[in-house]
Amino acid sequence: MTTADETASEGTGTTLRARAQALALHGLLAHWGQVHTAPWVSDLLAWEEDERRRRSLERRLRRAKIGRFKPLCDFDWTWPAHCDQEAIAGLMGLDFIKSAQNVVLIGPNGVGKTTLARNIAHQALMAGHTVLFTSAGPLLGELAALESDAALRRRLRHYGAPDLLCIDEVGYLSYGDRYADLFFEIVSRRYETKSLLLTTNRPFSEWPQVFPNAACVVSLVDRIIHHAEILALDGESYRAKEARERAEQRATQKKKARRP
Repeated sequence: MTTADETASEGTGTTLRARAQALALHGLLAHWGQVHTAPWVSDLLAWEEDERRRRSLERRLRRAKIGRFKPLCDFDWTWPAHCDQEAIAGLMGLDFIKSAQNVVLIGPNGVGKTTLARNIAHQALMAGHTVLFTSAGPLLGELAALESDAALRRRLRHYGAPDLLCIDEVGYLSYGDRYADLFFEIVSRRYETKSLLLTTNRPFSEWPQVFPNAACVVSLVDRIIHHAEILALDGESYRAKEARERAEQRATQKKKARRP
């Protein structure tokens, strides 16, 4: 008769073997009958899993190109005149990626759109998603400069692949028809299959000024907003606020230095 302990041991051994197979440790598996009961096997598998997770995260961080950013714990929620903190917290839960929805952060310069986008992107990476962060200008400039159709197709696949593609600073420059067509191609490739996170300083009603004379602007905006959460931020530039505070601090220090 098989005892409960023997059954549990068999179950543990099966689980360990499955983990070794998932890690493709073929040398270990070739001698499984000799080593599977050894106490060090579980530790070995845990070490290998931890190291692969670490290397995977480092690799995805490099490829994501998120850059340095202020974490949300240091974000000044009181400074923007309008910022839905509860909605941002909901986005950090990443359900929008699971349902292939888009996120659009709209607001003037310096209110924290890029900081919030980078925090969401980093959270997605930590949760195991693939992420790529870029700005609209370099993205479209790179694609427009490609001379061969094959190279363009490869780069479009590159931007279509990650679970979350973040495009920062849409609207700061104006673009010709070819740029508009390339942007439309990226959005279309990801439509209803992968998530976009966009930051822009212009409401969608002004996007014809971003892509003047482009025939695809209406369809472009339609695909972006069809499955999207759109959050508006408003207020004075936080960078301008910090610059003003530094200037005031320097003026105060000079006054103190002049006193006898």
